[in-house]
Amino acid sequence: MTANRAAGRAAYRNPVLPGFYPDPSAIRVGEDYYLATSTFEYFPGVPVFHSKDLIHWEQIGHVLTRESQVNLLGRNSSEGIYAPTLRYHDGVFYMITTDVYGIGNFYVTAEDPAGPWSDPIVIPHGNIDPSLFFDEDGKVYVSAQSGFGETSHIIQYEIDIRTGKALSEPVVVWEGDEGPWVEGPHLYKINGLYYMMTASGGTGPMHREIIGRSESPYGPFEMLPHPILTHNGLSDHPIQYTGHVELIDDVHGQWWALFLGVRPQGGKGSVLGRETFLAPVKWTEDGWPMIDNNQGHVSIDMEVPAVMRQRAQGIKVSSSQRYTTKFSSEGLGMEWIYTRVIPGPDAMSLTERDGCLRLTGNANGLRDGGANVFVCRRQQHHRMRSETRLTFAPGKDGEQAGIAARLSDQSYYSIGVAKKEGQTGILVTAMTQGSGTEAFTPMKEPVPVRLSIRSDEKEYELMYTLGGASAEWISLGTWPAEALTPDADGAFTGVCLGMYAEGTEAGSSAPAYYDYFEYEGFVE
Repeated sequence: MTANRAAGRAAYRNPVLPGFYPDPSAIRVGEDYYLATSTFEYFPGVPVFHSKDLIHWEQIGHVLTRESQVNLLGRNSSEGIYAPTLRYHDGVFYMITTDVYGIGNFYVTAEDPAGPWSDPIVIPHGNIDPSLFFDEDGKVYVSAQSGFGETSHIIQYEIDIRTGKALSEPVVVWEGDEGPWVEGPHLYKINGLYYMMTASGGTGPMHREIIGRSESPYGPFEMLPHPILTHNGLSDHPIQYTGHVELIDDVHGQWWALFLGVRPQGGKGSVLGRETFLAPVKWTEDGWPMIDNNQGHVSIDMEVPAVMRQRAQGIKVSSSQRYTTKFSSEGLGMEWIYTRVIPGPDAMSLTERDGCLRLTGNANGLRDGGANVFVCRRQQHHRMRSETRLTFAPGKDGEQAGIAARLSDQSYYSIGVAKKEGQTGILVTAMTQGSGTEAFTPMKEPVPVRLSIRSDEKEYELMYTLGGASAEWISLGTWPAEALTPDADGAFTGVCLGMYAEGTEAGSSAPAYYDYFEYEGFVE
């Protein structure tokens, strides 16, 4: 990040949350900003971030950290926790969301956004994307998506915020602009008027944000005849699929929009999935908020008045960002997540061997879903490398452990140590849309092995070496990055990188020990 002092303006770079951080919702409490995003089948669910300037975000916790809040074991890829809405009222933080194919719509509360958060309060109506609005008269409204595809619309009803009980019957308040998937509603009251804002067009090339206003929270809403945000007419723009907006005012009275977008590579989607972007909001003379209706105002490099971005002054972004996790008994950082459930002590330990992460596989492999053993973090750069050192001696055919770049149960690339037909070796698996290929390279004897997954805009490369830090890497091939994009797979997530272990139907007796995990991303 650079600052242009001569022009009196401070620059920032989009996305402000790179990688799989979709459906942002944000609030301001005094001089502090808090933000939450979707997590789908990953656990813990719904990361919470804190910022002082809307640009630099630090994760402070997760909302859903206990099985009593959500149980994702039965969820397939891209099911589970959908778009959250974060709100604050009378000293209490609220997060409302949907557990798809689970308990449905619910909210939880906390006095501290870092947690702990309460057990869920289930609410009765709506399909996905519920949002809360606290009116000045003490009434609390839920707005939620209902219907499917072309019939999608927004319903609204009043609730008792203490119990979640509906105090009124749901009514249709917003049908949007005749596009499919009118969703992600937010109701605001600004300058005496109620604004209903939603996404429309589906979270793809036609994605857009639309808005209406009324003197009543139930409407009827006068709709602005064009989107307040979309890039659906700018096919060559580096940011696409923009929408699902949250409006927020800063401490200086300036309004901003946080929203999701995608940085396609070669026009074919992005392995990073939907990311969180930031842009200033300009209010028209007749009272409408505007962001970017195919004007190209939202870009990778943005400039805003320096008085609003004092913390940006003098900060520079390096050409690469390296993170090394050295395992200890103190636990893993908040960037680490798991598929559906945190592995129990029989499957994962940070204390069994000093300075190592121990994983022990079970009958659920990466392609099987359920309680598979996968410890991962989000990929945040198209060009990156990841690396680990593994000690693993599989005891029987079918046992394996290594690292993987995972989009879903149907699409991932992995490299690890495995046993096949009584022989131990390096196993590469390329699984795309449920169809997989494997390549096995025998080893003379089980020894510690370094494994690496590297990527650029076009492909992933899987590599290993049996030597030390200066040893030459051996490439076992490259595979197309396009196959791990949500556009190809139909997923709502992005690629996550990490360590896995797989056993057999009879379980696994062979532990896998990881010495470290290193991730280095190269800024585009």
